[in-house]
Amino acid sequence: MRRRRSALVALLAASALTLAGCGLGSSDSSGDGGAKPTVGADAQVTGAVSLQTWALKPKFTSYVEGVIKAFEAKYPGTKVTWLDQPGDGYDKKVLSQASAGDLPDVVNLPPDFALPLAKQNLLLDVAAADAKIKDEYVEGGVAAYQYQGLSGTFGYPWYLNTDIDYWNSDKFAAAGLDAKNPPKTFDELLAAAKIMHDKSGGKEYLMSRLPGIGDLTNAGVKILSDDGKKFTFNSPEAAALLDKYREAYKAGYLPRDILTQEYLGNSKLFTQSKVAWTTGGGNAIQDFTKDNPSLKGKIVPSPALDTPPLYVQGLSVSAKTKNQAAAIALARFVTNAENQAAFAKIVNIFPSTKASASDPYFSKSDGTPESDAKVLAFESLAKAKSLTPAVISGATNDFIGQQISLAISGKITSQAALDAAVNKANQLLTQ
Repeated sequence: MRRRRSALVALLAASALTLAGCGLGSSDSSGDGGAKPTVGADAQVTGAVSLQTWALKPKFTSYVEGVIKAFEAKYPGTKVTWLDQPGDGYDKKVLSQASAGDLPDVVNLPPDFALPLAKQNLLLDVAAADAKIKDEYVEGGVAAYQYQGLSGTFGYPWYLNTDIDYWNSDKFAAAGLDAKNPPKTFDELLAAAKIMHDKSGGKEYLMSRLPGIGDLTNAGVKILSDDGKKFTFNSPEAAALLDKYREAYKAGYLPRDILTQEYLGNSKLFTQSKVAWTTGGGNAIQDFTKDNPSLKGKIVPSPALDTPPLYVQGLSVSAKTKNQAAAIALARFVTNAENQAAFAKIVNIFPSTKASASDPYFSKSDGTPESDAKVLAFESLAKAKSLTPAVISGATNDFIGQQISLAISGKITSQAALDAAVNKANQLLTQ
């Protein structure tokens, strides 16, 4: 299922925001989006600057205060005011601040939160102000703050996560499969699911998840038009992918309740040893074995199928900041390799800087499955991408999921489901 970003404590879990068209100021009819910088990144860094984070107090108060103290020491004459907003209602708070012209100088925004603000020229094009951003941060993290139909980059990637695959070696062995040589493509996954079903007399399952937009992206389906104004994922290629899922469901390769309210979710079923495959972050293996100790030693991690998904939190700079030089310097400082590494080691997420690739904490395994999983996830970040366009709202995603469920159940054709989903998504896009 599609993953969206939320508060840090939820580690990039589900959320959505639609701010465009809510009185945030006049939009740029040229379509460039965002405001262009007026002060270079090398200007003198001094004076007051504000930083807003999302649900970091009180658990991470000492960390953030330490980073602020170090910043003020590096740049004498600066004074940082730290604001932290609760996890619940953060979208409404940002909307209120933007509408009132009170957006903090540096503000924690995931890409989908940043997009409508960028459309309204309320965020700075940080790449135009800071030419080093593309050289110092991983490509996928920077690209997450670049949007179809807009020109610019509207955030520094802060911390990241991704998914890898996890396999139950006992269930693989029982089916005559090798968990150390797992499927690497979707078609191989389907073939393995058939083998596991047939060998167990229909009692064992490999797969237990429905496709989403990310799966369509990985199948090469174009989700959004180049100008970002129209959804385009109702293609024959998309219908063919849904057809494969429908046939697999009909053949019994997926649990029957995957389409009902009784469905617990892919990760939960894996933890309960009811399915042999799931996806999860680099630290998910620890949760699996904690919740079900009998899985200890039976979980084999591997890279995600196709392109790994990228989940991003970042720091954007207000286009209306009165201290642009300090704001840019602060965003860079909070997201530098040293500070990100320190943060990642207490939160189980990953840094977004290229320099972090040489940090043995992330890049070297101690040989345990837990450590192997962490390294696999970290290595995946180099090619991970945001597979779901930030413009897809929660309501849009829900409707798409409903139509996909109807197609998999066989109640409507895959093409009809996709046509209905695109039609509704385009309606919501214009609101």
